[in-house]
Amino acid sequence: MTDSATDLLSKHDVVLADLDGTLYRGQLAVPGAVEAVKAARERGVPTSYVTNNASRRPSDVAAHLAELGYPAGDGDVVTSSQAAAAMLAKQLPAGSRVLVVGTDALAAEVVGVGLAVTERAEDAVAVVQGHSPDTGWRLLAEASVALRAGAVWVACNLDSTLPTERGLLPGNGAMVSVLRVATGREPQVAGKPAPGLLYSAVERTGAKAALMVGDRLDSDVEGGRAAGLPTLLVLTGVSDPAELLAVPPALRPDYVDADLGALTRAPEELAPGVRPGWGARVTGHGALTLTADGGTDPLDALRTLCSVHWGAGGGPAVVTADGPDAARALRALGLAGADTSSATVGGVDGAPSLADGARRATGTDNAGAHS
Repeated sequence: MTDSATDLLSKHDVVLADLDGTLYRGQLAVPGAVEAVKAARERGVPTSYVTNNASRRPSDVAAHLAELGYPAGDGDVVTSSQAAAAMLAKQLPAGSRVLVVGTDALAAEVVGVGLAVTERAEDAVAVVQGHSPDTGWRLLAEASVALRAGAVWVACNLDSTLPTERGLLPGNGAMVSVLRVATGREPQVAGKPAPGLLYSAVERTGAKAALMVGDRLDSDVEGGRAAGLPTLLVLTGVSDPAELLAVPPALRPDYVDADLGALTRAPEELAPGVRPGWGARVTGHGALTLTADGGTDPLDALRTLCSVHWGAGGGPAVVTADGPDAARALRALGLAGADTSSATVGGVDGAPSLADGARRATGTDNAGAHS
């Protein structure tokens, strides 16, 4: 283990952690995450829980986190529903009526900033949209009427998928797409990758050196970069190695690892770069070959591939192995024979199993049971 005086955690005074796919999947904790958050807190580095999911009140989110073993109070949770309500309050007079496409938790945030809630399109001067498992056609149709009449439209987030214990399910972004198609309009966005949610979390904590941690390149990493924060991608949720390899420059993380165990590793070990025991060469446009010379960690192979491929211009890539050790690494990463042009940012299915495979291959699958 890296000396605590020089590990990644020692460089930061607060961890801004995404929830879905980073700390839990549905009702199950991500292996090792509870222990990592607790250990960080014991070292004086608290975690601020920053989520795009607007379906629950901050107090309910905190209660769920506490049930899973995380040290969390109501004030530690920052949600996109809070950010969306704040955006509306800045644009609308007090008492203005808002049509809520979402849960009662989102409606409560709207009321909490001095606005009113309506179920009728004819009364609505604004529409706010957040994830709800119960959203149906009738409510979307009502919102469509309001938007076509010129109502302000704020989306809590554009996440196309939601990681759960059953895999990836449709997220708020998928439902936002319905109204985009129906109205031809684009919403204002309150949550990540817009930086406002992270600015709010930093302001609450008074942090001077925050670290953004998440599982999605297109919201967590992009949002962290938009807010000017260093970012750590963990392979426990949506984004997978193939997607990372193909990702455009604006969505590239500062650090990559299998999970939150990264906090106790040296920053230079986590940054994309050519790692000892591994090599990669460009063999054609979008073609790479991975070589192993004593390397055993597939994540180091991935960091090496990213460094070489990004340095050559990046984009979709096909990776082949030179030798059995390289082949084993690519299999662990889900890159064996992979054409990364099939990867879609924020929409790759099966990512949790790939991350779990990488942890097994690296010997980092040391978490306690799901709770």
